[in-house]
Formats: sequence, structure tokens, C-alpha cells
Amino acid sequence: MNPKTPKESAVEMTEMVLPNDTNYLGNLLGGRLMHWIDIAAALAAMKHSGRVCVTASVDEINFFEPIKLSHVVKLYASVNRAFKTSMEIGVKVFREDPLNGTIAHTSTAYLTFVAIDQYGKPLPVPQLIPVTDDEKRRYDEALFRRDQRLKNRELKKQAEEKKEEKK
Repeated sequence: MNPKTPKESAVEMTEMVLPNDTNYLGNLLGGRLMHWIDIAAALAAMKHSGRVCVTASVDEINFFEPIKLSHVVKLYASVNRAFKTSMEIGVKVFREDPLNGTIAHTSTAYLTFVAIDQYGKPLPVPQLIPVTDDEKRRYDEALFRRDQRLKNRELKKQAEEKKEEKK
């Protein structure tokens, strides 16, 4: 497997907010945006790995401001770091008001995907070679988030074991 750069697997997705996508206030439903984020991230993971990929975790989604009915939503997804069988994907979301041309960064998300075979067994993925300073920063930060995720997983496991011991 040849290493790849983040640019090689980057994905840009565009959606338009329709009435069925909104709540009573005319804002895009958070769940709908999360769905679009998951799709964009999955496409970037599959493009990087050349394999079927599944969502392993959603580490963080931040909503900075609302997206309104009729706005155009642009999602930019790229691999921040590749590990043995998993990849952290970063997704940035922007909204554009097509009537006045204003653009705003509305959300950021970090997801982890795992490449799998037809039996659901994890498969190795190509390494990632960051090129730009921003890509190198995201590469380093992805390792920090992964370490935190693994520490949290271990703490939860220990808490469950203690809970079982008390029974």
C-alpha cells in the first residue's frame, strides 16, 4: 500500500437545505447535518483506504452557528491521520447564503473510521503523509485525540469491572 497525502483523499460535498431538512425555526436539523458529516467522512475514508469503511466513533461535533432554509452547505472532509486499520477524518462545514453570497464556517467534526473486509474484519490502511503545515498540525492533533479516546475507553472498562465486582 502506497502512502497518500490528505489532498489525495479529500472530499467536497454540497447540499441545499430544503424544508424537510429544517426544524420549526427554519434551521437545519442537527441530525441531518450529522448525517451529511458522516457521509462526507466515510467517502474520504474509503477514498484513502480503497476499502469499505465503517464509523467507529464520533469524537466531537461543534456547531458554531445555525444554517437556514435555502442555504447551501459545503462539507470538506479529509484524513487527518491513518493508524493501522483506522483513520481520523476531519470535516469542516460552511454555509453559503445564495441570495447575498455570505459564507460562514458553521461546524467542525472529528470521526474515526475503520476499513473492513466482507466479514467485518479490520484491514490495514495506507499511511498518511502530511505535506502542509496545517496538515502536519492536524496529523499531530489526531494522535492526541486517539490517545484520549483510548484512555477513556480503558477508564470505562475499569468502571464496568468495578461495578460488576460489587454485584
